[in-house]
Amino acid sequence: MEERTQHMGVDYGAKMAGTTAAAMLAEGKLRVWQSQAGQDADRWLRELVLQQQAKVVYIDAPLTLPAIYGQATHSAASDYFYRQADRELQAMSPMFIGGLTARAIQLRAQLAQNGVAALETYPSALIRLLLPELQGYKKDPAALPAFAAALQGLLPFQLQEQPRNWHQFDAALAWLSGYRHEAGQSVLYGDAREGRIIV
Repeated sequence: MEERTQHMGVDYGAKMAGTTAAAMLAEGKLRVWQSQAGQDADRWLRELVLQQQAKVVYIDAPLTLPAIYGQATHSAASDYFYRQADRELQAMSPMFIGGLTARAIQLRAQLAQNGVAALETYPSALIRLLLPELQGYKKDPAALPAFAAALQGLLPFQLQEQPRNWHQFDAALAWLSGYRHEAGQSVLYGDAREGRIIV
């Protein structure tokens, strides 16, 4: 089973903030790593992906732009801010977080050079789907243990250790979205030509 789950889940943060976290199956348990403040998170993540030999990375970051930016002619009526997937999930506009979006799209291209696919996911949507009864997600640090316990109940493997913050928790959620996708249980949002979000 472990051979089939050669994917990594990533909560993608600001480049130097130490808020990027990754989760992947290692020695039969779901392990979580986190970048350090002041460290180039993109370089750290690329090195981790190669070191862990991930085949697919499920990342919580926009990997495409609204379709209008790929068209030769621009219409005033087009959506310049949101993709269809963003509207369906009430997600943030890729344009609003432009710097992070640009980094994520570049990271996807860099990973592709090493034969690693990057797919987009959205942990907040997975919480709404699987744990709608829990309150305080990413708002109340005191809620993290209850969310972690509920997550463990959903995971097919043991967490190596409890998530210490919401970034680590979201990385585990991104991994679970990847697991669901590979098992044919995920929900796809958006238009394939513009960019899908996997939940």
